[in-house]
Amino acid sequence: MNREIVIITGMSGAGRSTVAHSMEDHGWYVIDNLPPSLLYSVFDTTERTADKVAVVIDVRGRQLFDDLNRSLAELAERGIARKIIFVDASDEVLVQRFESSRRPHPLQGNDRIVDGIEREREKLRELRSGADLVVDTSQLNVHQLEKKISELFSTEASASLKVNVLSFGYKYGLPVDADLVMDCRFIPNPHWDPVLRPKNGLDDEVSKAVLTAETVGEFLDRYVALFQSISRGYLREGKRYITLAIGCTGGKHRSVAVAEELAKRINGSVVDSEHSVSAHAIHRDLGRER
Repeated sequence: MNREIVIITGMSGAGRSTVAHSMEDHGWYVIDNLPPSLLYSVFDTTERTADKVAVVIDVRGRQLFDDLNRSLAELAERGIARKIIFVDASDEVLVQRFESSRRPHPLQGNDRIVDGIEREREKLRELRSGADLVVDTSQLNVHQLEKKISELFSTEASASLKVNVLSFGYKYGLPVDADLVMDCRFIPNPHWDPVLRPKNGLDDEVSKAVLTAETVGEFLDRYVALFQSISRGYLREGKRYITLAIGCTGGKHRSVAVAEELAKRINGSVVDSEHSVSAHAIHRDLGRER
């Protein structure tokens, strides 16, 4: 079995610890707040005891964090596979979380929380852009985040490409962790049907109304074909986690039904002779609109 090391990083207050605990529950050997310079040593030391190693590295290490790029380069030189999970959330949500916990931001100093967040974003900008997986926790509670990580890391090892099909509502903002965003507001809105309005895209009546609407079948066929073409490119570039975001107005009817159908069509598909796909649907805003 080929070993790899997963690096969990991201914004303070975004949920790194929850991600780490979830991975630990799925058999990963997890180390928190590791100095980056020890990355290779940890991987080498655990060779006989752990196939799946994850480490949490963040700005709590202050100047030690600056060694991360050097340590990542060392892993690459030694041919060690690594993945970076970047946990993020909006500034507004991060401020709320720090205020509710009554703890200062690690880079705040004598300034405001928002100043610490701004400094951290600048420090992590390059790392975020090169991450294999960005997880936006702005609209997720602890249990939803655990479920998302569980679905991503408990799938079959043979699945080379893991796809998160995320439904969302435009009225609540674009998901920051999306690799590809598709708008399905061209589909007639079940909201205007008094019978369907209280239901959602997981209900058979709504799903049928959405998926049988004019041009939706053609849209789905073409979208799946588009995914199949870009998935090969993602694999060539070493990207193993993709978030496909499907949006409608409120994230309750159309995007939910379409995301479920896309995940069903994509899951288990074959990219090439060596790579397969594992896909699941997550509904960011389902339940927010009553």
